[in-house]
Amino acid sequence: MQTLVGWHIEMEFKEDGDRTRAAAMVRLGDGTEYRGHGNANRHHSDQPQLLVGEEIAGARALMDLASQLLQKAHTEIDQASGRQSHQLLR
Repeated sequence: MQTLVGWHIEMEFKEDGDRTRAAAMVRLGDGTEYRGHGNANRHHSDQPQLLVGEEIAGARALMDLASQLLQKAHTEIDQASGRQSHQLLR
């Protein structure tokens, strides 16, 4: 199988007390960039587990990116077919 295009994804995390924030950026083959964000909050009675917070916040940031990419694809399909663009619910 031949690879036609590659996407580059970057993910950064910031820890602030019980809160973990994730920022994800994907660079598409045409150079277009999309950014997604996600958060996770640790209950004050839970033991600190940084990896869990990163996994949750990171997954939420990637879900944000996925939603944006699906909307982009739907818009492009609708434009190519001459239909009115659909708005996806978030």
